[in-house]
Amino acid sequence: MLQQIVSHTPIYVWFILAFLISRGVAASADRDVTMRNLVVIPAVMLVLSWLDINNKFGFDGLVAAGWVAGASIGAGLVWRNFDSSSIACDPASGAIRLRGSWLPLALMMAIFCTKYVVAVLVAMQPAARENSLFVAAVCIVFGMFNGAFLGRLACQMAVWQRAAGPVRA
Repeated sequence: MLQQIVSHTPIYVWFILAFLISRGVAASADRDVTMRNLVVIPAVMLVLSWLDINNKFGFDGLVAAGWVAGASIGAGLVWRNFDSSSIACDPASGAIRLRGSWLPLALMMAIFCTKYVVAVLVAMQPAARENSLFVAAVCIVFGMFNGAFLGRLACQMAVWQRAAGPVRA
């Protein structure tokens, strides 16, 4: 059965996995990043999550509420536990020095695996799409993952803002 699942997986899914692994491994090393590039992975993960949720369940009341609740929880947890010493900002050059972390890879793999398992489950049990508890749980989990990325981005931007000083008109 596992062989059938893997063999029926579209090839683009494996390219997405390779991309996510490469980005996660890159995030494990100290690096200089522009503010613009800092937004790329959270934005990609957000779009992929929303597209997947919309394709599987639509994006109506229960789905949106579950996702927003999960995103709020994920962002709040990251905001509360963020280590601002993992960033050094140089506003003059526009660069942010990030300490390497395996957390982005772990989050990306958790999202990928969750999306994969949900896709397989929905393909094998289409009635799961109609189960409100299942839909809410999936949307909350996806929201928590996205909230973690967005919360981390918000923390990094806050550190950047403090380093750059007050905005002058």
